[in-house]
Amino acid sequence: MNATSPLSDPTALIAEDEPLLARGLQAELARVWPALRIAGTAGDGEEAVRQALALQPTVCFLDIRMPGQSGLDAARAIVEDWPAGPALPLMVFVTAYDQYALQAYDVQAVDYVVKPVTPDRLAATVQRLQQRLQAPPAEALQQTLGQLRALLGTPAPPATVPPPRLEVIQAQVGAVVHFVPVDDVLYFEAADKYVRVVTAEPGPRGEHLIRLSLKELMPQLDPQRFWQVHRGTVVQARAILSARREESGKVLLTLRGRPETLVASRLYAHLFKGL
Repeated sequence: MNATSPLSDPTALIAEDEPLLARGLQAELARVWPALRIAGTAGDGEEAVRQALALQPTVCFLDIRMPGQSGLDAARAIVEDWPAGPALPLMVFVTAYDQYALQAYDVQAVDYVVKPVTPDRLAATVQRLQQRLQAPPAEALQQTLGQLRALLGTPAPPATVPPPRLEVIQAQVGAVVHFVPVDDVLYFEAADKYVRVVTAEPGPRGEHLIRLSLKELMPQLDPQRFWQVHRGTVVQARAILSARREESGKVLLTLRGRPETLVASRLYAHLFKGL
């Protein structure tokens, strides 16, 4: 727990799948920030999320490309699952040299270091982190959320023609294929290796499973109509009846035609503001 001041007792989590690079970063951090204690290390994104939530470090150094969950996906999960109360950790992304990625980070003012880590670059990052730790907690939180939102929303450079917008979802059950108009879908929800397709139809007729990840599905949806409100949930905007903000910063959504309540994480809470 971050029971003491993050400036007087800062801790860090290093998520890096290459042990040699992780040790190099740890050694360089010990030189440029002697007060920083490495609370834990992780070799993949899922372990990084587990350790971050358990250790509640002051700073997370997240490798962008790790087995399974990427550093960006891990950062999103940490922010969304972070408990109310403790200060959200500052995020630093570690990346191999990629001109597009570096331009995106610079534009969004997100901290990053490039492999192999250079002393000067890391020292500059540490200085920025220390300055941000002196800011009021609410201000630091909004800055972190804003930067991560912007970075997650930065489109990758187009390599191919973007896929056409989906008009109909084809959900197969055994030998039968159900055709579900996209206009009828209230929300999509990630479920293991599938995505739940939920409509206002009563009973089993209102839910279908498709063998597609949410990441693969989203480029085929109209972002003006379908809003991502959580890393595992995309909702049709016109299906939202009301949004109620909680003290934790999360937003509870009620839908037209469905009894359940959806949760919009703090990362997407900015979407729900009165006019």
